[in-house]
Amino acid sequence: PPHVVAAMRDLCFIALLASAQGLHVARAPALRPARAAGLLMKEPPTKPIAAETNAEAEDGSGGLRQLLGLKGASVDDGKSFLNWKIRLQLMKPATWIPLIWGVACGAAASGNYHAIWNLFGAAPTTDSWGVVGEDTLKAVGAMLLSGPILCGFTQTINDWYDRELDAINEPNRPIPSGAISEAEVYSQIAALLIGGLVLATRLDSWAANDWPVITLIASFGSLMAYIYSAPPLKLKAEGWLGTYALGSSYIALPWLCGHAMFSASTITPQEVVLTVLYSIAGLGIAIVNDFKSIEGDRALGMNSLPVAFGIDTAKYICVASIDLTQLGVAAYLYAIGETTYAAVLFGLVLPQMFAQLTFIQDPVANDVKYQAAAQPFLVFGILCTALAIGHHTF
Repeated sequence: PPHVVAAMRDLCFIALLASAQGLHVARAPALRPARAAGLLMKEPPTKPIAAETNAEAEDGSGGLRQLLGLKGASVDDGKSFLNWKIRLQLMKPATWIPLIWGVACGAAASGNYHAIWNLFGAAPTTDSWGVVGEDTLKAVGAMLLSGPILCGFTQTINDWYDRELDAINEPNRPIPSGAISEAEVYSQIAALLIGGLVLATRLDSWAANDWPVITLIASFGSLMAYIYSAPPLKLKAEGWLGTYALGSSYIALPWLCGHAMFSASTITPQEVVLTVLYSIAGLGIAIVNDFKSIEGDRALGMNSLPVAFGIDTAKYICVASIDLTQLGVAAYLYAIGETTYAAVLFGLVLPQMFAQLTFIQDPVANDVKYQAAAQPFLVFGILCTALAIGHHTF
């Protein structure tokens, strides 16, 4: 229905804001004095980064931005009950949306999720409101695990290990500003991690999985969150490896979690391969976020792909990973007989390619504009693929 499509479109727009301002928010440079002096001799003076990133939004949305964990947030006085505003800001709720969407895609791919509209004839059908209600609660449980709890854990631990950079570039962030104490950060990390693993075990029991698939996914995701941000591995500084780790965590893991909530035994090797492929598309989206911080990454020795290959090469790696992945998936769906879904997916790729014509002209200036124009079509393409998998018998 049109109102449902409009609501999903709005959610996608929030998701693209999350991807544009999520884990990479703290990657702007903190230059050593000598190196900074060298750069200043070669390049004209620019406005300090901190001045650009810490100004409160002039449209009056600073309070909402704070609660969503976005740039342009207002500064909290730290007097809220249990410091809940600062704790929520640290968890960056805007970044939860892609993972919640991923869970929904996994539920659709399972072919076993009974939604309200299934009462009116769509497969799989049921005439029991009880089944529909239980499946809805199961989906909400998996979304709570993937979004607020484990993504919140990821964002908190990422901010903790980026606190020295934030002290220079974003001093108004909760940790460098002193709005939250070290003990409070540690307790939040521990509570989210332990709470997430406990919830995962309960979801496995609820789903009656023979193997603790959801618990294993949650444990692996938590480990990836740690080694992505923390030394000595700190994957976010390792180019291909870190970028793919980020993409897979936002696409493959919540998808598999959502499917496992509705019968883990029906997860097929073909589905796993498709989620891995879509993680390559996620790699391309992650590269988009790296262009704006190329100078800082280069100065700090962070080997992002734009640093490793240069902007001109990296921009084509970026669009190729996004387009070829989706076109390959569309071809696969066509090959297995899901021609309608293949055609829809192909149609969703075309506007993304059109948006890339502007993006490749200047990836640094057009990154946010590109994501606003293209990412909604990408996420609906993921849902289209999930529905095809749920419809197909392997």
